[in-house]
Amino acid sequence: MREKLYQSMIELTNGKWTSFIMQTFSQSKISKTMIPSYIKYFNITLQDVSRPIDEFSTLHDFFIREVTKESRPIHDAASSIVSPVDATIETFGNITQNGTFSVKNKSYTLSNLLGSSTTFSQFENGKYIVLYLSPAEYHRIHAPVDGKVIQQYILGKKSYPVNKWGLQYGKQAISGNYRLLTEIQMPNDKHCFHIKVGAMFVNSIELTNTSKVWKKGEEVGYFSFGSTVVMLFEENSIAFSADVKSGKFVRMGEIVANML
Repeated sequence: MREKLYQSMIELTNGKWTSFIMQTFSQSKISKTMIPSYIKYFNITLQDVSRPIDEFSTLHDFFIREVTKESRPIHDAASSIVSPVDATIETFGNITQNGTFSVKNKSYTLSNLLGSSTTFSQFENGKYIVLYLSPAEYHRIHAPVDGKVIQQYILGKKSYPVNKWGLQYGKQAISGNYRLLTEIQMPNDKHCFHIKVGAMFVNSIELTNTSKVWKKGEEVGYFSFGSTVVMLFEENSIAFSADVKSGKFVRMGEIVANML
């Protein structure tokens, strides 16, 4: 009952007009007056922000703020894979032989997540990790590993919430939402997927790097709203770091796994 009620409420409020209104306001000059309240409400730390607060022209400008390089050191071990974002580790683990994995007791399939345009069977028996970005976080997206971009494509049209309630009660938010998928060949010649998932109202996932080669830690894009990144890895390609735990907050550049 709770799940059906939640989904009905989201359908009523999640549309083109609400998305347009939110985007228009957040990019308007008047939204600048909301920045101090936004900072206070989400208890945002300002010491790592790269420029003074009064230099941000809109709320959206602040939302996609950059941080200093010193505040996000990149783990430099040759074998390390780092978090591409500031986020909470929602869950992680093994992909089954049938190509399924679980988030908030909901089962997802590789075929639905990756679509028919790719060979998803190569990720069966592999690993996955789901990283959730709240509206308070730094929303720039970075490369988790050195690698060659094999393919990049978009799936989905509409987005639903990817917060705790959205994942628990929503309609397959991860595999149903608008998402930008990037397949990468890592230095160990194994492949991974770096999947950027849109959030409620705003489907904007902006690319800032269209290079065919990614360097670990470099910026590749940003989210225009709180969102999620999913990473998939082939079987016997990586081992998660011992420090990786569900519910743990990680900063961009911190190690989450090692290549095998």
